[in-house]
Amino acid sequence: MAKKKILFECQHCGLTTPKWMGKCTNCAAWDSFVELNEHQQEVVKKTKTSSNQASKAISINDIIEDEVYRYSSLDIELDGVLGGGIVPGSLTLIGGSPGVGKSTLLLKIASNIASCSKNVLYVTGEESASQIKLRANRLKSNENTLYLLSEIRLEQILLELEHRAYEFLIIDSIQTIYSENITSAPGSVTQVRQITFELMRVAKEKDIAIFIIGHITKEGSIAGPRVLEHMVDTVLYFEGDSSQELRILRGFKNRFGPTSEIGVFEMRGDGLVSATDVASRFFNRNSQQAGSALTVVMEGSRPIILEVQALVSESHTPNSKRQATGFDTNRLNMLLALLERKLEIPLSGYDVFINITGGIKISETSADLAVLAAIISSFKNRAISKETVFIGEVSLVGDVRDVYGLDVRLKEAKMQNITKALVAKKPLEKSSLKVFIVDEVTKLIEWY
Repeated sequence: MAKKKILFECQHCGLTTPKWMGKCTNCAAWDSFVELNEHQQEVVKKTKTSSNQASKAISINDIIEDEVYRYSSLDIELDGVLGGGIVPGSLTLIGGSPGVGKSTLLLKIASNIASCSKNVLYVTGEESASQIKLRANRLKSNENTLYLLSEIRLEQILLELEHRAYEFLIIDSIQTIYSENITSAPGSVTQVRQITFELMRVAKEKDIAIFIIGHITKEGSIAGPRVLEHMVDTVLYFEGDSSQELRILRGFKNRFGPTSEIGVFEMRGDGLVSATDVASRFFNRNSQQAGSALTVVMEGSRPIILEVQALVSESHTPNSKRQATGFDTNRLNMLLALLERKLEIPLSGYDVFINITGGIKISETSADLAVLAAIISSFKNRAISKETVFIGEVSLVGDVRDVYGLDVRLKEAKMQNITKALVAKKPLEKSSLKVFIVDEVTKLIEWY
């Protein structure tokens, strides 16, 4: 009699091991391993090896490049994040906090695509068809070729795809769908892996563009196994508070385009729409107060003017506070140490708070100079003109270094009636702005 094969699987990352472990060696989760039965082991084997046919290596020069065809979602911001439009046969995962507008946006996109005489299927496992209908009435998204299906069984969804030729499919959400062939609960690693694999197979075979909505954890990552993000073609995240009007859609993975682009949306009574006049939405030119400085960051190919706010107040505790919203706290601590060392500004006895307006998180270093300017402005209680932008990366030795795309940033500043710019070196193209060269942080004090 053959010995029964035992296999355990981590419910957080999907790691499999022949013996149970208290702590996962891959994701460091505790007590996350569950024993798989024979059928679940077959599913794991099937999804890990999508094809049993032996492949033959060929020269890269002999490979014929496939032309990527796209069609528009009729939404400028979403098309920009996707790299130009929706690719047939692609599998896209979109995540975000509850209430940020994932379902609202995709229902509107589904209506846009259906208005182009394309069959669209919206599968909901969290709401009834009548609830989706109420939202569609509010969004004015009623189209004859937009079909709703309230179902959580994968087999029934696949059966519906056989009844009608759909070109666009939305799954809301992946954590609620389950397969009847698997005994584990919906949202488990085995269920998510099997369902994603089947959806990927259907997308490629039937050339259907599929969008999957995923829940997120309190840390901000997609709930469930990381294998979900590895299997899909595109991963998009919604950023922003549900209480704010502006929402940002950012791409983190895209096999058909860049991952640095963002889309800016505005929540209105008729749903999420592409924000108009984005350039002036992230700073206030009317209020000129101490502790505020403007900078220009690049989000993909789009320059955006942001307002950096700083508050420096005397600390009444032994340990001064250092907090940043939208900016890296570790980099803030570095800049504060640089101010104390190079400019001899005694900030050790002060609390320092940094905030980037508009809910954008700065991931590049071009805002370093603006952060320093805002901190000095708050410390000296002297306001900075809102007609000035600060662009430059600050090094540990106190040098201000150039950043990429300076000419594009200055053009955007000029369009917003900015008249002065403090940069590390002169731009390549002649600019009508008054450019001040600040190649060391000590010159920032001289400019004041």
